[in-house]
Amino acid sequence: MKRLVKKYFKNFGWFYSYLRYKIFAAFFLSIIVGFLDGFGLTMFLPLLKIFNGDGEVSFEGMGNLSFISEWIEKLGFELSIVSVLQLMTLFFVLKAIVKYTNDVFRVLLQKQLIQKIRIGLLNSINEINFKFFASSDVGRIQNTMTGELTRVQSAYVYYFQMLEHFVLVTVYMIFAFYVDYKFAILITIGGILTNFFYKAIHKITQGVSKQFSSENNIFEGQVIQHITNFKYLRATGMADRFATRLIKTINEIEISRKKLGFLSSLLVAIREPLLIIIVSIVILLQIYLFKGDLAPIVISLLFFFRALNSLTQLQHAKNMFLSQSGSIENLQLFQADLKANKQDSSGKDRYQFNDTIELSSVSLNYDDVNILEDINLTINKNQSIAIVGESGSGKTTLVNLISGLILCDSGKILVDGKNTKGINKIDFQKKIGYITQEPVIFNDSIFNNITFWAEKNEENLKRFKYAIQKASLLDTIDKMPLKEESLLGNNGINLSGGQKQRISIARELYKDVEILIMDEATSALDYETEKSIQENIEALKGEYTMLTVAHRLSTIRNADTIILMENGKIIETGSFSEVMEKQPNFKNMVESQNTFKN
Repeated sequence: MKRLVKKYFKNFGWFYSYLRYKIFAAFFLSIIVGFLDGFGLTMFLPLLKIFNGDGEVSFEGMGNLSFISEWIEKLGFELSIVSVLQLMTLFFVLKAIVKYTNDVFRVLLQKQLIQKIRIGLLNSINEINFKFFASSDVGRIQNTMTGELTRVQSAYVYYFQMLEHFVLVTVYMIFAFYVDYKFAILITIGGILTNFFYKAIHKITQGVSKQFSSENNIFEGQVIQHITNFKYLRATGMADRFATRLIKTINEIEISRKKLGFLSSLLVAIREPLLIIIVSIVILLQIYLFKGDLAPIVISLLFFFRALNSLTQLQHAKNMFLSQSGSIENLQLFQADLKANKQDSSGKDRYQFNDTIELSSVSLNYDDVNILEDINLTINKNQSIAIVGESGSGKTTLVNLISGLILCDSGKILVDGKNTKGINKIDFQKKIGYITQEPVIFNDSIFNNITFWAEKNEENLKRFKYAIQKASLLDTIDKMPLKEESLLGNNGINLSGGQKQRISIARELYKDVEILIMDEATSALDYETEKSIQENIEALKGEYTMLTVAHRLSTIRNADTIILMENGKIIETGSFSEVMEKQPNFKNMVESQNTFKN
């Protein structure tokens, strides 16, 4: 039983998790549509049974449906062509009203479904731990949030079409069995036999759909790489070569799309011939083999033609649903991955940093490889800390730990004696300014990039001017035609590397932060710009707790404390001159950079 429920109601349960009881309301409306259509058809049938010339209508020979004449009389109608036509019109008008209501209701449910899924995905992505995100397929994330959701939307439409036609088939079958059960049984057997053909098509379609989703994930990832690295690809003449990979993937996607289209077209084309073949065979059997009466056959046939038509449309809707079902499976797997890798940010303790941040015996591993080992460090409020070391020594990982981007495997990080695991992560991270080696630029104006879409009022403009002045951006912005409203293009394509970095720095200075992390923040700048920004940053000493990951060692000479790292361990701490004196390797690094500079 569990296996049957899982097989046939798994998707219904998934849709129900978003739409709840509203699904049953749509289901109920479909039932009403079916019965109104059925009763409307029964009103049409007496017109075929006119035997006398005075215009009276006879229900004789209509089998079990003769009870309808009693209903008509009880409703106060006279059995005549006019009354039957009036009732028939009434039923079909009511059917049209309920059908319209049902279709509109399903559109509203579709809107609610996609809206909930999209917002849920966005929230889940924001809540995943950074360690998982860093190893994730960006193309998969992009494709799931865009292309896959479009296909899920189509899957929803076809799924409810499938349910609607299932209801109609059931209603028509009830009417048909009520009129002539022998004829109904024969037609049912014919419908079951055709199901084997449809089942084979469905199986092929489902496999192609999964492949189609996988190919779209790959394509989205390649598109992101192509756009992100466009400048390099164009400058080196490699754009065409990379495009060859994209073209290969495009061709694979279109082959899968073509297969899905062929399968869908096959089902549409063969629908009517199958209907006529089944009906013709059953009529011949009923008349010549079972010597049945033609009148109830015609009545049942009308219902069964409707039923078989709905059945073939059900099969078509099912096949179209299965062609999109790979996207639902992909989405569900993605949702499960996000849930399994959710980082708990709901600490009960309020964030408050008055004295120290302390790392006690902190260690971190990636795939059983030690990245950080037994880190012990105390950072005083408003202290200036510089973290140095060779590439791969663990500098960036250390600041990522402090900022709460990743969690340590052992040890603890304390803020004023409180473990950060118990502190609300969002409150904590809102007080952190993070300037990375790769500047973060949004496709919007300079003002929105720096203020994060703040309202353009007097107070915010004042903070904006303060930030751009400290980041040495004032002259650059003044030379632009639209000033702070100048658009920066995709990933800041209209800016130089130094300009992008200065905007990134200005953004953090605009925010109300207490901890300022700079990970190779000035590495993309020329010497004069770097010197100017460095002087401005040093003027902020004592206002922020500053953590600087530095490659150019000349920029951290005035830091309160230098932390020298090697192979994931802190091997020395002290002032610049103290570390120079104690660590020959550090001294050699400083001297080699000075020599190179000279």
